[in-house]
Amino acid sequence: MKNHWKAIGILSSLMGVFVGCTASATKEADDIPVPLRVAANEVLVQRVHAAGVQIYRCSADKSDTARFGWLLQAPEADLLDHAGHKIGKHYAGPTWEARDGSKVLGEVAARAPSPDPNAVAWLLLNAKSTSGAGIFGKVRFIQRVHTVGGNPPAGGCDQSSAGGEARVPYSAEYRFYADKP
Repeated sequence: MKNHWKAIGILSSLMGVFVGCTASATKEADDIPVPLRVAANEVLVQRVHAAGVQIYRCSADKSDTARFGWLLQAPEADLLDHAGHKIGKHYAGPTWEARDGSKVLGEVAARAPSPDPNAVAWLLLNAKSTSGAGIFGKVRFIQRVHTVGGNPPAGGCDQSSAGGEARVPYSAEYRFYADKP
């Protein structure tokens, strides 16, 4: 019986996440920090959930080689649509690639701390380049919001672990914007 109630609790939590994902765009814009908002002439063209890892490498500090720290190497995540179907992948660059062959390469324009101190920052990225005629072909901006996890390992790294890799689970919502037609 105890496991039955546990399962109901987990399913209820998941339903809350799915219901939250269907909230109106106006309400959702309210939780986006001002520096991460896009201009009024931009339109949301795609919203995806990413689930994967942030990959960190233990490296010497460039300004002080006696100090070591975790340096982000790349994300590695599946991109899922609202129904949970894989529609693409997210990887180094940072790059988002759809199954339709379209891609967008981003560069960070602004960042804001996540409301969850255990999660990676929220970001606004400019599209540095795009390719293909699919869903990412005309993207101009990307928001990374509603992050979970992904921070570098809490324990630092040192010379004995230099070159070591840590793959930290994370998830996020990515919103892709293009110019209004």
